[in-house]
Formats: sequence, structure tokens, C-alpha cells
Amino acid sequence: MLAPSFATRQPGHSLSADPLNGGSAMLLTAEKTRSGRTLVPDELFDRLTTRVAHDHPDLAPDLPARIMDQALAFLGACAVTSEPIGPTDLVDIGWHTFILHTHDYAEFCDRVAGRFIHHQPEPVPDDNRPSVPEPIGAPISRTVAAITAAGFALDAPLWAVLPTATRSATSATPAATTAPSSRPVDQRCRA
Repeated sequence: MLAPSFATRQPGHSLSADPLNGGSAMLLTAEKTRSGRTLVPDELFDRLTTRVAHDHPDLAPDLPARIMDQALAFLGACAVTSEPIGPTDLVDIGWHTFILHTHDYAEFCDRVAGRFIHHQPEPVPDDNRPSVPEPIGAPISRTVAAITAAGFALDAPLWAVLPTATRSATSATPAATTAPSSRPVDQRCRA
């Protein structure tokens, strides 16, 4: 008698039914996922990561590279998604850093998206100016879905969101949760 086998979902793999066996057996198939850092030359990635570390000395040593990787994956998703998406506070650090390198950022946007990817913050609650009727924020779950649909690997801890009351601008460690939040984020990418 054969022992039962259990398939588990692993990053970069998917489960699919075996059509030759009546769909009852599951096959583990590899999907191509890529890191966000593959979207820029190594020299630029290193420069951006060094800048994140310099500007945010409170971050753990491994976080600047992880933040830049996920910021680039986020921007890669912005290039192909039609819905507004936004980063977590930690990933937004990488986006802000890249934007400050205006020539590199503009070239990246043109090459990856064929257009400039604008950073559009949400209005502050006491802003009295008229606004366009758009949903406020984008749930992190939508952003995570867009990143994975675009074929990028997800660094899940960077997409976890702390409740507002416990979140700090100087937080060096992402929240330890098992699933991305559906809390709306404060920024959106726009064409």
C-alpha cells in the first residue's frame, strides 16, 4: 500500500490537477517568478540600497535591499495593473528613494511602463479642497495580488501592516503577521 502524499504550495510553484489521471492527482509545477531588483542594473540597485540605509539608519541591515527589491516589484506591478495600488510604509521608503534619482526613475518608468509612474498621496483628512470621486487608498491585498500576478516574488513580511496606533515612522521591523492586510494604504501609483 502506498502512503498518501500531500502537496503543499511553495513560493514559485503552483498546484494543478493531473488531467491524465482524471484530475485526482496533483502536480507541482514551477512558475517563473523574478525579483524586483532584476528591473534595474546592479549598480543602480546598489546605489539605491545604500541610500535607503544611509537615510534610515534605524533599519535592520538586511532591510534596505529587501525594501528596494519590493519597491521595484511594486513599480513593475504598477506598470501593468489598471487598478490603483499602493505600498506599505516600509516599501514606500524605497519608492521615495528611487523618485529622488529623477533621471534614473524617469528612464525606468519609460522602459518598464512606457509612461511615468506618478506617486499620488492620499489627501490628508483635514484637506478642504474638492477631490475627484475615487476610492480612498488601495488595500494591500490588491497590491499583493498585482505584484504576484505580474510575476514578482513577494517578501511577505514587508507587506504586513501594523495597526495605525502601533505603527511608527521609524519602525525597523515589519509586522509579524501571516497574511497581508486589507487596510487601505496612503499612496497610489497613477499613470
